[in-house]
Amino acid sequence: MAVCFLAVFIISTAIHLYGSLKQDKKLRNLTKPFLLASLFGFYYFAAGTVLTAILLALFFSWLGDVLLMPAGVKWFTAGGIAFMISHIFFVLGYCRDIVFSLLDPVVIVLLALLFTGTVAYIFSKLKPHLPKALFYPMFLYLLINGSMNCFAIFRMISRPAAATLITCIGAVLFFISDSTLFFVRFKKDGRLKTHFWVMLTYSLGELLIIIGLL
Repeated sequence: MAVCFLAVFIISTAIHLYGSLKQDKKLRNLTKPFLLASLFGFYYFAAGTVLTAILLALFFSWLGDVLLMPAGVKWFTAGGIAFMISHIFFVLGYCRDIVFSLLDPVVIVLLALLFTGTVAYIFSKLKPHLPKALFYPMFLYLLINGSMNCFAIFRMISRPAAATLITCIGAVLFFISDSTLFFVRFKKDGRLKTHFWVMLTYSLGELLIIIGLL
């Protein structure tokens, strides 16, 4: 059953990416709900021990996908809130495997500064293009995504293995996807015109997070 769900994920992602490349909104909206729904099924049937936190993280990612489909600031905000909750549940899932006593406080501080600095730099480029009402909520959202990345890295440091590295790479791709989305959505004169790179990094990122957890 897990293989069937993975096949649905791969096929729907490929079709969705084609729709994104061609800027076919109808095709994108038709396939988007299948991405995280199929990944949810893949994780559920493939995991030896199913973590409720990871199921909830995938559910809220799916909900975020669906809420971002309609146009408008209210839908964009609702989708962002869903994804914010998703990141929090991913963190809770990672914490199960983190040995906090093995973490060097200097590394924790450096990672926090790295992601905070990166988010600040991204928003210094975005600020002229963002509605004022969205600037700080979006800034906070990307910080929470960065925090999710930090915990993925903590997991890798305390339990170095291929699995924790794969999840870490997936988390970084998720961060790249969100950052790219902001530029595609709000910086209309930028080089990024389609959602192709947003969805490629997002779908691959979510898949790698789950594979690493499995």
